[in-house]
Amino acid sequence: MATAAASSAAEPETEPRAGPTAEGEEDETEAAPARREAFSRAVAAAPYKTLGPGRGHPEEGVSESDGDESAMASSAESSAGEYEWEYDEEEEKNQLEIERLEEQLSINVYDYNCHVDLIRLLRLEGELTKVRMARQKMSEIFPLTEELWLEWLHDEITMALDGLDREHVYDLFEKAVKDYMCPNIWLEYGQYSVGGIGQKGGLEKVRSVFERALSSVGLHMTKGLAIWEAYREFESAIVEAARLEKVHSLFRRQLAIPLYEMEATFAEYEEWSEDPIPESVIQNYNKALQQLEKYKPYEDALLEAEAPRLAEYQAYIDFEMKVGDPARIQLIFERALVENCLVPDLWIRYSQYLDRQLKVKDLVLSVHHRAVRNCPWTVALWSRYLLAMERHGVDHQVIAVTFEKALSAGFIQATDYVEIWQAYLDYLRRRVDFKQDSSKELEELRSAFTRALEYLKQEVEERFNESGDPSCTIMQNWARIEARLCNNMQKARELWDSIMTKGNAKYANMWLEYYNLERAHGDSQHCRKALHRAVQCTSDYPEHVCEVLLTLERTEGTLEDWDIAVQKTETRLARVNEQRIKAAEKEAALAQQEEEKAEHRKKTRAEKKALKKKKKTRGPDKRKADEDDEKEWGDDEEEPASKRRKVENSVPPAGEAQALEAETGLFGRSAPVAVEPPSKQKERAAALKRDVPKVLHDSSKDGVTVFVSNLPYSMDEPDVKLRPLFEACGEVVEVRPIFSNRGDFRGYCYVEFKEEKSALKALELDRKNVEGRPMFVSPCVDKSKNPDFKVFRYSTALEKHKLFISGLPFSCTKEELEEICKAHGTVRDIRLVTNRAGKPKGLAYVEYENESQASQAVMKMDGMTIKENVIKVAISNPPQRKVPEHPEARKGPGGPVVPRQMYGARGRGRTQLTLLPRALQRTSTAVAQAENGPAPKPAATEAPKMSNADFAKLLLRK
Repeated sequence: MATAAASSAAEPETEPRAGPTAEGEEDETEAAPARREAFSRAVAAAPYKTLGPGRGHPEEGVSESDGDESAMASSAESSAGEYEWEYDEEEEKNQLEIERLEEQLSINVYDYNCHVDLIRLLRLEGELTKVRMARQKMSEIFPLTEELWLEWLHDEITMALDGLDREHVYDLFEKAVKDYMCPNIWLEYGQYSVGGIGQKGGLEKVRSVFERALSSVGLHMTKGLAIWEAYREFESAIVEAARLEKVHSLFRRQLAIPLYEMEATFAEYEEWSEDPIPESVIQNYNKALQQLEKYKPYEDALLEAEAPRLAEYQAYIDFEMKVGDPARIQLIFERALVENCLVPDLWIRYSQYLDRQLKVKDLVLSVHHRAVRNCPWTVALWSRYLLAMERHGVDHQVIAVTFEKALSAGFIQATDYVEIWQAYLDYLRRRVDFKQDSSKELEELRSAFTRALEYLKQEVEERFNESGDPSCTIMQNWARIEARLCNNMQKARELWDSIMTKGNAKYANMWLEYYNLERAHGDSQHCRKALHRAVQCTSDYPEHVCEVLLTLERTEGTLEDWDIAVQKTETRLARVNEQRIKAAEKEAALAQQEEEKAEHRKKTRAEKKALKKKKKTRGPDKRKADEDDEKEWGDDEEEPASKRRKVENSVPPAGEAQALEAETGLFGRSAPVAVEPPSKQKERAAALKRDVPKVLHDSSKDGVTVFVSNLPYSMDEPDVKLRPLFEACGEVVEVRPIFSNRGDFRGYCYVEFKEEKSALKALELDRKNVEGRPMFVSPCVDKSKNPDFKVFRYSTALEKHKLFISGLPFSCTKEELEEICKAHGTVRDIRLVTNRAGKPKGLAYVEYENESQASQAVMKMDGMTIKENVIKVAISNPPQRKVPEHPEARKGPGGPVVPRQMYGARGRGRTQLTLLPRALQRTSTAVAQAENGPAPKPAATEAPKMSNADFAKLLLRK
């Protein structure tokens, strides 16, 4: 570095251009090929990550002509025809892609990734003019990252041929250091300025750049050291006695700041200085070391964490805010924003600190401007920007232009537009001098109110299907301004009429707001008129409105006014009470109906329990009839009716049904078929049922157990197949699959782990595909103790960075959708919505890296056609789920409540024939009352009730 600085200082001053215009044009023409050649060399040298001070120069000992000759020799040795054909094909492909990207940007100029891709292709093709224009357009819309700026600066430095080009590079550096706090860019700026030290004012320019770099990043504990060392090396390279004091000053300033590797810097100063180090410098150095120990935990946390390290930066910011050093607070905010530039809350906190503490105009406005460039979709940043501009006396035209930019920023909620309009209207109201009857500012305010209402009605309502202002707050503010500040009650009444016609007449608070306005700035006649209308229209709190009307007439009205008010209020309240009584009766009837349904369900469960007890007491030779009875009554009570699925082999095949019919005959007569003895029937039934011991539920193990459902019913040995899958989460104690009485797997099981953390990790397997079906994994919760417990893995609130896509073709895969979506931003996750069988429903959720990319994707993808299907795209904002109080209740076709278990999942079908002859059928009451005592004995004149199973037993006894 010192050698470079010294050699640069010895260079002669560059001669300015001279001569007539024709010669200047000839020089420019001759310089163009040189720039293109330099640009080609720069592109060929890419990719790179960090830029050194010697970039753009040929290697030592190799001339440009030598390079050209070697290139020509190598090209002659290769196959020229094949190479040119491949190159032309690649170039044509790139040109088509460039045209596509340019067309896409003409439609949506806020497509960040499209800008990046276009610049990359133009740079690859060597389009000097076009790549400059593309970079310029992108920098006007978006702040560029450190990598993009360094690439741009590298290209421009390589092509810089004279003093004018150097000034252009200086301008680029000035723009680059304004976007983010980048120590590498400052270091490049300082080193590049050293190369122009031979020009007029070059020495002052270098020192100015380095001093600004120290002010910006000199306090950076890990990267500030490089700036200090570069500045010292430059000053040391200047052979002047007077400059030694400058180096002493830099050493002393650096040693007073807590930086990493301070000990090495102190040792270097001791070695360099001929005189003993002053005591004051040593004291400052020791103090800085003590401060370094306080900062080290936060710096170490940043070094150990992975980007974007928002939580670590937040803790660091809190610490700096407590210390209270403005320079260090500003530095840590800037460091945090480099990695978290798309976090609106961080920008809000930073700008709020500057607004309230530093209050430096240029600094405050610069941060606000950068905030809205990074997060243009956040309305709070735009509102704060307008307030800051007004606070610091920015010209009205500039504020108006900023507001227009805010309107075109693409907010993702209708209420955001209401908020930005309200902020701008407040600013315009503060500009008006209401002591004058009429002024230019007042007319501008009124026209802005009119435009705001039209904008919300046309632009916003058309996009969001709502105006975002159901309470008409903007119109209310306009009415208050007209009444209180302009003394124009006529206009205020017209505005309130419009407010009431927009669906607000049923709300008492709207009428009382209007009444208070009339009370303060109107007359008693209009107050009375407003309250009379309110009594007739209000539906939420009519008593309050009636009370206000009676109070008015009691204090100001005549006897006639009082009588009219009493009559109207009594009539209205009587009608309201009637409506409330009817509503209460209806609610009570519904509650009674629900109680009856609950009682009926309770009796049904008791009947099933009694039936099960009865089956246990029967002999083993009647197993066949029991199974037939099970088919009539459905599955066990273990599985909820809402989640029951048809089990394979739960209905006997046609062959078995025919065999049963042949065995019993159509009218109960035995067919000449050999009947197996009871012992063999018992053995056959035992072979059908698996030998699985019953395990009682242990609620103490719920924390280490997960419930797994929606598994294929055809899965053989589920415990063996599922164990390896869950052992990846931790040690598995037991896998308990649930089987029916016939030995069929019921599609769910319990997995018990040794540790609770393993069970929590197993929840991540939810929706994993197992044999073609999405497996559901949820916590093990006793629903008898927690009936309201629901498990839903995904958020049901507004997620501004996530899209909801509907109308997708069922054949669309996750990879195909990702290929479409990634053109508009970085896709974090894609979830295709399926049913319980794993079949697609044509819906998907796409999660982007930030809100800006999601907003761009909505504007670009909504209405897109995919495989002849027109899709709809919106920000994910699921509606609130309406969960019924008793979802298990069902109504039979005749009206009374019928348990779903009676006839299966779809009710009693037309093909379900009863085997009981009509002669034995009787109208029956409840079968048993297990919970309230034994079932009542049948009357002597009435035949005992017989089920299909009992009838089958009767036939078998013959």
